Amino acid sequence: MYRDMIIIRGARVHNLKNIDIDIPLGKIVAISGVSGSGKSSLALGVLYSEGSRRYLDALSTYTRRRISQVEKAKVDLVQYVPAALALSQRPNIPNIRSTFGTSTELLNSLRLLYSRCGNYTCPNGHINEPTLNVAREIPIVCSECGVEFYGLGAEEYAFNSDGACPVCSGTGFVRDVDSSRLVPDESKTLEEGAVAAWNQFGISWMYHVAGELGVRVDVPFCDLTDEEKDIVYNGPSVKKYINIPSKNGKLFELNAEYRNAHKAIEEALKNAKTEKGLTKINKFLTTTVCRECDGSRLNSKARETLFGGINLAEACKMNLHELVLWIPEVIEDLPGEIKDMARAIAEEFMDNANILLDLGLSYISLDRPSNTLSTGELQRVQLAKTLRNHTTGVLYVLDEPSIGLHPSNVDGLIAVIKRLIADGNSIILVDHDTKILSVADYMIELGPTAGADGGNVIAKGSLDEIKSNSNSQIAPFLTNSEKIIIRDKSSDIFEYGEIGIKTSEIHNVKAMDVKIPKGKLTVVSGVSGSGKTTLLLEALYPAIKSHINGEDLPEAIRDLECGDIGKIDLIDSVPIGKNVRSTVATYSKVLDDLRREFSKLSDEYKTADFSYNTGKLRCETCNGTGSVSMDVQFLPDVEMTCPDCGGSRYNNLIEKTTYNGLSLADIMSLTVDEALEELFEFKKVTGKLQKLSDLGLGYLTLGEATPSLSGGEAQRLKLASEIGKSQKNSVFIFDEPTIGLHPLDVKVLIDVFDNLIDRGATVIVIEHDLDLIANADYIIDIGIDGNYEGGEILAEGSLEDILKSKNSLTAKFLLQKEFQ
Repeated sequence: MYRDMIIIRGARVHNLKNIDIDIPLGKIVAISGVSGSGKSSLALGVLYSEGSRRYLDALSTYTRRRISQVEKAKVDLVQYVPAALALSQRPNIPNIRSTFGTSTELLNSLRLLYSRCGNYTCPNGHINEPTLNVAREIPIVCSECGVEFYGLGAEEYAFNSDGACPVCSGTGFVRDVDSSRLVPDESKTLEEGAVAAWNQFGISWMYHVAGELGVRVDVPFCDLTDEEKDIVYNGPSVKKYINIPSKNGKLFELNAEYRNAHKAIEEALKNAKTEKGLTKINKFLTTTVCRECDGSRLNSKARETLFGGINLAEACKMNLHELVLWIPEVIEDLPGEIKDMARAIAEEFMDNANILLDLGLSYISLDRPSNTLSTGELQRVQLAKTLRNHTTGVLYVLDEPSIGLHPSNVDGLIAVIKRLIADGNSIILVDHDTKILSVADYMIELGPTAGADGGNVIAKGSLDEIKSNSNSQIAPFLTNSEKIIIRDKSSDIFEYGEIGIKTSEIHNVKAMDVKIPKGKLTVVSGVSGSGKTTLLLEALYPAIKSHINGEDLPEAIRDLECGDIGKIDLIDSVPIGKNVRSTVATYSKVLDDLRREFSKLSDEYKTADFSYNTGKLRCETCNGTGSVSMDVQFLPDVEMTCPDCGGSRYNNLIEKTTYNGLSLADIMSLTVDEALEELFEFKKVTGKLQKLSDLGLGYLTLGEATPSLSGGEAQRLKLASEIGKSQKNSVFIFDEPTIGLHPLDVKVLIDVFDNLIDRGATVIVIEHDLDLIANADYIIDIGIDGNYEGGEILAEGSLEDILKSKNSLTAKFLLQKEFQ
């Protein structure tokens, strides 16, 4: 009788309070609650974890060893859970080699079309009709000159493989040493360190070798002859005996090989292993489009084959909408026997493309680098991959699928979700967007608050039952009865001046001329892919950064007027820290202060000893991580709390030093708000903790690993060091700060913005959340035109101006809100 339900009993993952819940199958089930209430713990930690683990358990031992598996959920009973697939909240940022074509696998089908159905050029330059010889792996005979040659396999059209341009190795760009940056101050002599390239990489003594080669080392660089300068820049790699003075004044002899300024950079680039190392080198480099392949990434051989009269590089410049219309037209003109093969290849392309079109990605070209896609675009690419196979009976767990999506894009997402249900699947939807929540058949609301005070089921049932439940915190937002506009706005938007920027065309975004009011809250809204990220993160941010540093403006910036702006910060949702060693206490510098205070309380231990990363008091079993990973061969690695320290990260000796009966290990297990009460005598510590509490992060424990925080939590934690300071002439850019935030959390965020603005800051936000947009002083709404061409400004002004605009896409959805 229960087989239309997933039965969960005694779920205790993270902060879930031993909950019992029955979840309908074959329905859209939404999980709601404030940040940190336990939504992801239930959706991913229980449902996805058990659904995927049990499916993988059915595979062979050999196969399971090669698949990354999740550990068994902490739950007494889970019954009737189907095989599960998850769509994560934050897709990984793709690497430089990934494009929209490769990440969606559309390029695979297109490469195959060129390989099997293209017009090949013979070695003598004659273009031949498509032939089945390529598929049969026999030579093509040129119809003009009779020469025999072989066609190319699909792999030979891949820029990540055999088809890569030899000059740029398939990246489309080359990095050259910029000679003008090697000697930034030509008034210095070589002795004084004129060659920055030598100083940067620990070979500042290299000028001695240059001296042995005939270069005057005590003359300003600008006064050296052209021949001497050439030796500095391009001199030969010869060995010379030189005498180098040590710190104590003694000379030691060295048989040193000369590394000219160019070679010093090239070798450093070759040996760079870390992001920090690359950053040091990048200031000496200039990146340009590869002249050999003109940025197409493909070698000349791959570019010779034509399909529909154009080569693969030209086809990849088309956006998806154009390609979907173009491919069938070309196929109809192919010879009969080739046409059938082309249709079979194109069928897979079209199945894949149609899902992407349904998700609103028609405007993106196949050659668009994946690392330039917005979070919303990456989410939909990830979703399309999941949906390609028309499955039945699968549990789809979607964690914040509305991230990065404009309300108009949400319609396409809802259509896809409903199609999954129609195919006989089940949906678990973790989200805060009331438009998406309103399509749920059943809702589970967790709370009442976050962290230790969350993890309880406070409401459950149909939407009507949730709306009438007095315990529900989301109900007022579903019924539009909650007051939305909570800020006092000034009628004179530009009273403190303006920031003006003019851009050229970037990616698919048209040239723009934008004015942003200083000392106000400005929201840039618009459909996903319209150019919000491009305008702020690729144009405004680097332009103001260059202005502050006294550097030339980026190439795409035609003009910038920002007056006396002296500081700009980008607060994005990228996770903080790369591993569990980064915690709320370490990131906020609270632990540094606590270690100093505890060292004062101890006669035995110094400040450094209280570090759980390197100090004497760290647990040696887990090396201060609080957990140990057990390799159990064909079963998933078991991540377990360290048996010796119980997850505290410290050894037993930490208990010898206490404050009010609490050791440092005890304090790390407290929430921010609890620590505020316990540590009231430590003013430096409580000052930092109070800022975290004011940011709405009082429920986080000090020992919580920062990579596990949601995007919105990560952004607020990054802001902690700025709260309370004067922000005159400062600009803050926020990239979708409402990621993972309940509408009640959004109100806290708006108070944070007001705090910054009251202290003189200019706050600029990329956002889709209608509540936040409605609270802005100034709104810039960007859209894409009807031909799927580049983004352009549709409307700008106050909320009232936007609501009156006939062009604004956002206005249509704002009008559905009842502003009170």
